Amino acid sequence: MSSLQHLIDANRRWAASVNDATPDFFQRLAAQQNPRYLWIGCSDSRVPANEIVHLLPGELFVHRNVANVVVHTDLNCLSVLQFAVDVLRVEHVIVVGHYGCGGVRAAWQGKPLGLIDNWLRHVQDVAEQHIAFIRSLPDEATITDRLCELNVIEQTHHVGRTTIVRDAWRRGQSLTLHGWIYGLRDGLIKDLGIESDSGDRLKANYAAALEGVFRTGA
Repeated sequence: MSSLQHLIDANRRWAASVNDATPDFFQRLAAQQNPRYLWIGCSDSRVPANEIVHLLPGELFVHRNVANVVVHTDLNCLSVLQFAVDVLRVEHVIVVGHYGCGGVRAAWQGKPLGLIDNWLRHVQDVAEQHIAFIRSLPDEATITDRLCELNVIEQTHHVGRTTIVRDAWRRGQSLTLHGWIYGLRDGLIKDLGIESDSGDRLKANYAAALEGVFRTGA
């Protein structure tokens, strides 16, 4: 017997409950996926994408990595984005961070953790870009919260500057970018105000979203 038999048993119970509620659910799911949304989020186990927005399997295409980073040389992330935009024709790309992110905290503290230090360098770049503001904050918890927000805004901006998104907008495809942050303490999502459906709107809303964080401050 598997040492994870309790998880396999839980899967059986879950599948049975779904079948009871919607008898043809898995048949429809196997035939086609047709999500409207791509979620780019953190790998943190406390942030289950589908559950947070109350969507069923098949309704949300998902990419996750530590600290929800979007890097123009990351072929994994770019491949997911390209497939979602060009093949699945999603209508919304949502970058979702969360307060209390361990990756963001580690990036700020700069304590060596190993290979992941290279990945978190991207978050450190965000911190350095806004270092005067961050150093004006009163404590570590506030710094981490504001840096989590700034990181979401920056990564959403990165999504909008990819050739994938720019080409979609150029050909008139309906595609809107969003930057959200999730609260572990209350389970609520906050929109960070960078929603954009064109390059021009992205430029303006990027600046406005940053200003929103600066006004929040402590």
